[in-house]
Amino acid sequence: MFIVSVHYQQPLEVVDSHLPAHIAFLDGYFAKGVFIASGRKVPRSGGIILAQGVTRAELEEILERDPFKSNGVATYEITQFVPNRTSPGFTQLLNL
Repeated sequence: MFIVSVHYQQPLEVVDSHLPAHIAFLDGYFAKGVFIASGRKVPRSGGIILAQGVTRAELEEILERDPFKSNGVATYEITQFVPNRTSPGFTQLLNL
């Protein structure tokens, strides 16, 4: 499993102008089961994406397709981890 920390590099007005394309990008990988959660950071300096079922190299290739990346809106920090404990409602994460 991977945590992708998205860091905005542009003002929010620029971020917002690319948001519809970014959401369409996310939707495509949610549909494929690669992304399992995403959302904005608070304060709004970027976002977080949880990804699974791909290698780091595959995830890096996927992120290259994000309109945020291709338009210089954001950079990404990828952290891989292996969950070994969860609260009862999240035990499915142990099998990813």
